Amino acid sequence: MRNTDVSDRRIVDEGRKILIDERAAMFKKLISSEEEAKKFLIANCFGDRKPFCPRCRENKLYTLSGSRYRCSSCKYTFQDFSGRWINNGGLSCTEWIQLIKLFAEDNTAHAISLDLGISYNAAYKAISSLRFAILAQAIDAVQLLGPETGLHKHLNNKKLTGILKKKGSEIIPVFGVLEKNGWVFIDLMQNINAESVFHFNHNFHLKLVRHGSIIHTDRYQKYTALILCGDDSLPLDYIRKYPGITPEIETSDGEFWKFARDRFKRYKGISPHRFPLYLKELEFRFNNRNKDLFELLVNYVCKIVPDVD
Repeated sequence: MRNTDVSDRRIVDEGRKILIDERAAMFKKLISSEEEAKKFLIANCFGDRKPFCPRCRENKLYTLSGSRYRCSSCKYTFQDFSGRWINNGGLSCTEWIQLIKLFAEDNTAHAISLDLGISYNAAYKAISSLRFAILAQAIDAVQLLGPETGLHKHLNNKKLTGILKKKGSEIIPVFGVLEKNGWVFIDLMQNINAESVFHFNHNFHLKLVRHGSIIHTDRYQKYTALILCGDDSLPLDYIRKYPGITPEIETSDGEFWKFARDRFKRYKGISPHRFPLYLKELEFRFNNRNKDLFELLVNYVCKIVPDVD
């Protein structure tokens, strides 16, 4: 190796170390007090703007006691985080910042709850809010938060309502995985349902692989694969026993599946109607795999929850 190459490599390594040290110092400052943490999160909520109403966007407000505001236009009474994803979970500002960093580093809800000393349910609810926030930034968010997935039922007046009670068979959406030039796009398929995937397998020899309740196909038309999460309404045992199915599918450009496969194994009890949240999280992680996710996630979770029907 030439001396110039060694020198350039050393400069790059030193630059990375400085950046890592700066980020560590910033993070330490953010969690040094609740005041510092809240100031940081509020800055992400409003940017350079003055506080405004999350319902009508009016910025003429009346200040009330208890850090509350009242909108001069629609008369809505709110706080700094009202109507935003971060208003779900019941965590302090320092806990939110620590949780976001741990989530950015791909820790599980169980590990995060232990690390922060909070209940699993509290960690899971906050992480669910993060996943909804990620999905809400997707270009097809309106479609994904609609009746085709059932996710809109989790939102009531901009608040997450928790796990829905199962009433009959759940909606089982099918997604197309499209990879191009190192990017992945997850599309909700409009005219293909779970039964169609089994039909394609049985009659047109579309290969399937099953990992628990997750079903992944070989290439389909322009898509690298189709993917869905099934339940007891589907003949899942059929996949395991069908003699023509290979134990693994390798496609020419299926890097996303290799990236997602091991992560899916860590998720316990994924249901069909929550599956889009996990898919969009993995799409986000894959497309930003060379970036520090912390700042992106803070920005997403501080956004206003969109209105859904």
